[in-house]
Amino acid sequence: MKEVRVMARRRTTRVSNALIVEDPIHIPLDQARILETALQLLNEMGLRELSMRKIADKLQVKTASLYYHVKDREQLMQLLLDRICREMVWPEAGLPWQDQIYQWAGQFRKVLLSHRGAVELFSQTIASGYERLTQIEKLYQLLVSAGFADLQVPWIASMLKNYVLGFVAEEDQLQSIAKDQDVSYEEMGEQVDQFFRQLPEEQFPNMIRLATYTTKTNWENEFHFGLSVLIDGFSVKLMPGN
Repeated sequence: MKEVRVMARRRTTRVSNALIVEDPIHIPLDQARILETALQLLNEMGLRELSMRKIADKLQVKTASLYYHVKDREQLMQLLLDRICREMVWPEAGLPWQDQIYQWAGQFRKVLLSHRGAVELFSQTIASGYERLTQIEKLYQLLVSAGFADLQVPWIASMLKNYVLGFVAEEDQLQSIAKDQDVSYEEMGEQVDQFFRQLPEEQFPNMIRLATYTTKTNWENEFHFGLSVLIDGFSVKLMPGN
């Protein structure tokens, strides 16, 4: 039988050996469908290229149709943030506060790395969505329960958030550079290592000596080390007189 190509989202009925194409199946447009399409495009092209028009094109609808469900791009950004925040798995409340912070930070980093442009999304918007505000509330409660002064809680939460965002931003940047150069991150590290070792030793003795550690990053160890420095510093603030 001759091959018959069928358009996506069409209802089909097979009668004997013939494939009959009927009218397209109507899939109602709603906020959830718009959001999942936006998230898909975010992962494909990044935040800068994401637009209401491209979402509409992907859904095969008019751009104006989106505004019935999503007020504007700003609301879309908040909805995307909430969608991403829902992926966070919260630490067990019975663990020591230090372990909860390690788990929280690890989860936050994992979620950020799972979505292209997520760091920009978090950095460029003010928290106002329910899910994102819930995550902040939980982090505040973790720090309050640990015994930190009310004045310090927002500061500590902000320091932790900025540490994770900054760390993942560097990870993303270096991985993107390697991808643009069509090499693996490890291969790029070797190239940079060789470049450092060719520098004048009298001017750059430390860069040459530390080249291996600079260009062959163990991301997990470095991430944990940075967190441990922060947590050790926070712990001092729980001591009497601080």
